[in-house]
Amino acid sequence: MGKTQKKKGLADKVQKTKTATEIKNNPFEVKINRKKFDVLGRKTKHDVGLPGVSRSKAIKKRKETLLKEYKLKNKANKIIDRRFGEYDTKMAPEEKILKRFALERQRIHDKKDIYNLNEEEELTHYGQSLADIEKLNDVVESDSDTEEKGLLSAELTASHFGGGGGLLRKKSPHEQNNDDGTHKPKTRQELIEEMIVKSKLEKRERQTQREEAQELTEKLDNDWKSIQSLLVHRTPKSELKEADEKPKPDEYDMIVRELGFEMKAQPSERMKTEEELAKEEKERLQKLEADRLRRMQGDIEEDSTKKVSHLSADDLNDGFILDKEDRRTLSYQDGKWNIEADEEGEESGKDEEDLGGEEEEDGEEGGESADEEEEESEEDAESGDEGSHSDLDSEQDSNQEEDEKEKTDKEEAFPVVQKTLTEEERIAQQEAAKAELPYTFAAPESYSDLLSLIQGHSPEKQCIIVGRIQKCNHPSLASGNKFKLQKLFGFLLEYVGELATRTPADLLTVNKLVPQLYGLCQMFPEAACTSMQSILCDSAHDMEEAIELKGRSPFPGLDMLIYLKIASLLFPASDFRHPVVTPAMVYISQSLTKCPVTTLEDVTTGLVLCSLTIEYVSLSQRFVPELINFLLGILHLAVPDKTSLGYAVVPPFKAKGKSSDLLVVKNEKVAEVWKIKQQPLSAVQGLKFKDSLEIDHFKFSSLATCLDLVKRCTSLYKSLPSFSKVFQPIGTLLMKHLPVENYPSHLRALHQDILEAINSTPTSHVPLVLEKKKPVPLKLYTPKIVEVLDYGKKRGCTKQERERERLKHKYKKEFKGALREIRKDTRFLAREKLSEVMARDSERKRKVKELFGSLATQEGEWKALKRRKNKS
Repeated sequence: MGKTQKKKGLADKVQKTKTATEIKNNPFEVKINRKKFDVLGRKTKHDVGLPGVSRSKAIKKRKETLLKEYKLKNKANKIIDRRFGEYDTKMAPEEKILKRFALERQRIHDKKDIYNLNEEEELTHYGQSLADIEKLNDVVESDSDTEEKGLLSAELTASHFGGGGGLLRKKSPHEQNNDDGTHKPKTRQELIEEMIVKSKLEKRERQTQREEAQELTEKLDNDWKSIQSLLVHRTPKSELKEADEKPKPDEYDMIVRELGFEMKAQPSERMKTEEELAKEEKERLQKLEADRLRRMQGDIEEDSTKKVSHLSADDLNDGFILDKEDRRTLSYQDGKWNIEADEEGEESGKDEEDLGGEEEEDGEEGGESADEEEEESEEDAESGDEGSHSDLDSEQDSNQEEDEKEKTDKEEAFPVVQKTLTEEERIAQQEAAKAELPYTFAAPESYSDLLSLIQGHSPEKQCIIVGRIQKCNHPSLASGNKFKLQKLFGFLLEYVGELATRTPADLLTVNKLVPQLYGLCQMFPEAACTSMQSILCDSAHDMEEAIELKGRSPFPGLDMLIYLKIASLLFPASDFRHPVVTPAMVYISQSLTKCPVTTLEDVTTGLVLCSLTIEYVSLSQRFVPELINFLLGILHLAVPDKTSLGYAVVPPFKAKGKSSDLLVVKNEKVAEVWKIKQQPLSAVQGLKFKDSLEIDHFKFSSLATCLDLVKRCTSLYKSLPSFSKVFQPIGTLLMKHLPVENYPSHLRALHQDILEAINSTPTSHVPLVLEKKKPVPLKLYTPKIVEVLDYGKKRGCTKQERERERLKHKYKKEFKGALREIRKDTRFLAREKLSEVMARDSERKRKVKELFGSLATQEGEWKALKRRKNKS
């Protein structure tokens, strides 16, 4: 239902009378289009707009054009003959009529008569007419004509179930003439008798046919039996044996059968997680510790149970055996009763029992000593297991647990007879329990706590203590255990440094503690990196302070060398940059460069640092020039004549000086006595020689180590392009200045191998030569100028391209404008249609009201007339 149109008031009339100037002067009718920025030389359009005026103009234009077309749609004021060929003068009238008739039939066939069927056509199904099939004249034949029971002829069926429509129905005169020559109809009784006779005849015929078929079958069987004996072919026995022999199975069949009998894999128990293993290990240690504390307090369980004898279900418990008769035999001796002999026998039996008891006690003591030995062996086994980092620890633990379970089961089934222990035995067991190591340890909070736990024990027991600390304080057992074990790593590093600074150094304990450090480093790599970095930073800071104060710094001590070795074991040295290995390499390079060599201990320390450097760069093959320079300086210390050198010596070595002849061997006879001997690592702390012979032996050992390191460097840096230039000073020193003829054979062999390695590498450097011709410059072309103006828009170069771009831009603009106008036209037509609908609705309402009003007046008049009639 649309709204009713409002009546136009005085304001609308006044608005129509307004002039254009008044509208332009009204600020509410004006819209100002603001610009983002002003451009010089640009002509502006549409700075000020009148949206109300333009909207009214557009509506007025659409009312004059579009609205008129809409109202005149589907309307015509002329009668136009649109029949086919009406205005074609070339066609004859008959041809026009035929063509019109054909078009009319085609139109009717296409639209209305598309489902009509032609009556003259005959429809078929599988070659049969549908009209014949619909008559349903098919005769259903019986499937069991050969059987006697249940047979009903057509006449019988018609007479009994057809209501007399079969044999009893009236026949036509033509049928009666065909059946009988007379025209007399048969009675019902005659028809029934005739039907009975026919059924008996049919039954007899079927029976005779069945008997004949049975006789023929028996005859055929007899004939076949007589012929069958002639057709049988008996094969000889040899052929039967060959046929009975089964073919031998081939290899594939044998393998398949073997696979069928093989044991199939059975699912085992799942592997336990790290948290579960740690929890079980802690519970085991706590149980062992509780047992040890109980033995320390003397609380030993005494089992006085006897061995349980097995009783079967059928035992009546009546198999008594009297070991000894209570009755005494009567005997006389000198006219008196012989009773003493019996008493002596009893006493001797008692003595034997006492001796047996003592032997049992001795056996128990021996068992206790054996138990103590077993406990010691178990501790040794634990230390060995904890020291070795094999992957079979979990399997060994599981096997031990299974063995323990089996032992406990056996002990429960057959408990051993034990006697009450004496006081001395109790005291001995308490002392043995006190001597044992505790099975549970608390994590140390400081370095002094760790020393209190470890000091006074052998290296093996120290490893056991550290391992038990890790097991009892595993990170998965409590939240604070991770921080405790991280501190334990720092304490162990500090303890290793203390062991290295002792005199003599306890290197065996350090070697035992390295696996424990490795395990903690794998668990907490960040904390391990921080601890090692702090140690390296402190040592490097001390070296810098010594250089600033004295101008030189001593070589690092044995503790620092061990730290550098541990760093190479705990962290990967082949990384391009590592937070621990890279600072360690820098520290080693500074030590080889800034620490002067003044004593034989310094030579040993420097060679150890060189060995560590080669170990660091063995995988990455990184070139370290400090290593080559230091080895050259060590070899320079063995050169006796330093007057004319063909190489340069790099600091901290000097060509001539007080300590430049440290490795010169003056006694030539020492070479005959010297043997290869590895120097201990503790030689860096202090060397004590008995005579000059030991000093010369040490010099030869140092030279052998240096030459071996040089040989390893030649094989390591063989692929460098500058190999020959790098090792040229060493080659010159070995060939011209080192007195190899006075050295042992082992040193001469190393010398020869190094020279062969240096000389075998060819130099593949091509010298730089100026080119003979001047290089030809590149060909230059005329630059392509592209107009990139017009406010940042790229235009074409040629006139055709610019015209094409202009037309394309104009087309886009017109296309957008056309779409905009189409949308506005659509909205205008929608408003007009809505107004028409509202007008029709209002008109219909008005007419309905008029009808209701007229009906109401008629009803009132009728009721008034009725009332007047009733009154009268």
